Amino acid sequence: MNQLLEELRAGLWAVWNRRWLALAIAWGVCLLGWLAVALVPNSYESETRIFVQLDDVLAEQIGIGANARERDIDRIRQTLVSSVNLETVVRSTRIGDMVSTPVEMEAAIEQLEKDIKVVSQGENIFEISAVSGRGNLSDEENAALAQAITQRMIDIFREENLGGARGEMADSIEFLNEQLASREADLASAEQRRLAFEAENPDLIGGAQAIAAQLSATRAELRSVESDLAAAQAALAAIDGQLASTPRTIVIPGSGGTQSTLAQAEANLAAMRARGLTEEHPDVIAATRTVASLRERSPATGSGGGGMPNPAFTSLQSMRVERQSNVMSLQSRAAALSAEIASINASQAREPGVAAEAQRISRDYEVLRTQYDELLQDREELRLRGQVESERSAVQFEVIDPPTTPRTPAAPNRPLLLLAVLIVGLGAGTGTAFVLSKAGSTFATASQLERNFGLPVVGTITHTFTEAGRELRARRLKYFAAGLGGLGMLFVVLMGVEIVQRSTVA
Repeated sequence: MNQLLEELRAGLWAVWNRRWLALAIAWGVCLLGWLAVALVPNSYESETRIFVQLDDVLAEQIGIGANARERDIDRIRQTLVSSVNLETVVRSTRIGDMVSTPVEMEAAIEQLEKDIKVVSQGENIFEISAVSGRGNLSDEENAALAQAITQRMIDIFREENLGGARGEMADSIEFLNEQLASREADLASAEQRRLAFEAENPDLIGGAQAIAAQLSATRAELRSVESDLAAAQAALAAIDGQLASTPRTIVIPGSGGTQSTLAQAEANLAAMRARGLTEEHPDVIAATRTVASLRERSPATGSGGGGMPNPAFTSLQSMRVERQSNVMSLQSRAAALSAEIASINASQAREPGVAAEAQRISRDYEVLRTQYDELLQDREELRLRGQVESERSAVQFEVIDPPTTPRTPAAPNRPLLLLAVLIVGLGAGTGTAFVLSKAGSTFATASQLERNFGLPVVGTITHTFTEAGRELRARRLKYFAAGLGGLGMLFVVLMGVEIVQRSTVA
């Protein structure tokens, strides 16, 4: 701790011993710094806020939602600082008085692009700010120019939302009408080519994809018909089996003992088969044997007095005719489908190039028709949207805060810069004196001398002054205090001038 205090004392002594050099450097740095600060022109900033109304029931109903309008507003915000709009600002303000060549115009637009900011605050509020700090203009003129630039940006924003948007809408509809006319001509030509090709090749209508789909559908239908045909043939075979075991006539009871018994046995056997009993069933085997035995004893069964047509046989015969007709119909349909499949396969194998041409013509036609339908829908939506925005003002806005007239400079912060220059000047002088003391060969205290040489210091001699020396020392101290006070007084004067200038603008 003692060593630290000793080093601090030594540093203060070294600076004090070279105080005139430190004061001179401080004056030089401060004068140069304050001159540079004085040459920096004041910049004045004007701000305004705009509220954009996006809610509209009709616009929401027809599909012009807030998202679409937000995209429009965002687009306007981004293009608000475009070169065309900035050139309009330059020509409509006093900046244009200082522009006479295209190069100067480009420089003015580039500088104005840096000075203007458009910031979105939330969903419905935009803040536009403009800064003016031109050295060839006074503070009052810069403040008025900043306000004029901000007001011109509001006017451009209004034009972009109202007149500009409507003009753009009309141009877009006109462009779509031209595109629709061109697409309509192309579509008519493609349709004529398609009709001519279909007239020459009716079996290849629709292209290869349509032919493949037709072939697949025909094969599926053929499989279904073949399945139905197999079921119908099985049903016909069952009917034939039942007819074979059913007598054509039946004997009226009481007309003859053997014949009556035989008829009853055949009827029982037919009833068993009708119930679905197979020939291996014990009851069917027994009934079959009974019928065979009775037929041996009465060979004339089925004819003779007392007999009448069997209703069961007649009914089965009608069912057989119906099922046989169904089988023949299904066979005819299956043959027709097989012939159709063979024809399709033959067409594909015979004309592969024609099939490819059919596919290309069909594809081109579908593409043109899709493009035409999309353009037609876009035009109608755009036309309806234009009507809604024109009649209902789907996008409305109002100025919340008018462009402010700046009273104080936004930049630079001159009081802070003046104070910073003063601190830097004093620091530069003190630092220079301290560095020079380190480069010298003197020692401020006896302890430093003892540490550097490693020898004990017996004692020190106090510096004494004569009366004339003390008077000279006091006079020099006053001169130094006057120089240091003058530096501080000059800082105070500059601060006062800055305050007066600010109050003058206000």
